[in-house]
Amino acid sequence: MNIQAIEQEVLHLPIEERARLAEKLLSSLDVLSEQEIEKLWLVEAQRRASEIDNGTVRLVSAEEVERKIQAILQ
Repeated sequence: MNIQAIEQEVLHLPIEERARLAEKLLSSLDVLSEQEIEKLWLVEAQRRASEIDNGTVRLVSAEEVERKIQAILQ
């Protein structure tokens, strides 16, 4: 079973079961070694850089983020 099939199955579970599964998955990350964590961050950084290079995502300036936060808080 590939990850896409697993995702589809999991997304059809009741919310309580999805929450329990999410908690177990998140807690399983706590046992990663420093090297594994660094590797995961590198993969994530590469994914994000690729999204930026491909124009899949739009960069947001710090000023724009600040304006949005201030609008929400007011």
